[in-house]
Amino acid sequence: MGIVFLRDGAPYVYEAIKTVQYTPWKKWVRRGDGSHYVVKRLRDADRILTPEAVAKLREAAAKFQGKPYDLTFEWSDPRVYCSELVRKIYERGLGLRVGRLQKLRDFDLSEPMVRAKMKERYGKAIPTEETGLSPGEIFSFEGLAVVSKH
Repeated sequence: MGIVFLRDGAPYVYEAIKTVQYTPWKKWVRRGDGSHYVVKRLRDADRILTPEAVAKLREAAAKFQGKPYDLTFEWSDPRVYCSELVRKIYERGLGLRVGRLQKLRDFDLSEPMVRAKMKERYGKAIPTEETGLSPGEIFSFEGLAVVSKH
């Protein structure tokens, strides 16, 4: 998950992976399962994403460049995870809230793999009151529309 920006006319995905970075589109797509992807855009993009607005998004994005990936999914700025990055860029750049914030306690943590990962990352002190945002929440956000998929 990330935001597509054009750089020198070529598409790049600005994403939080090991660090927050620009990844060339083709490289990003190849990392996906079977090179599957879905591109969504703001429903009112033609009205909202003026050149000035895109400049504000780039400015908000630049503040995260190089930050490390957040393995504990904290809602803070020193480290950042994928869906947090997207939300914060839109919110800080344009005042748009993409996706609904939740508390960790609101997520389904019952899957054995999820429980194991939670134990690995937090031990017994799972921060259930931590604010978070899942990629699925952004994906299902009604303010976005599919513009391309493969």
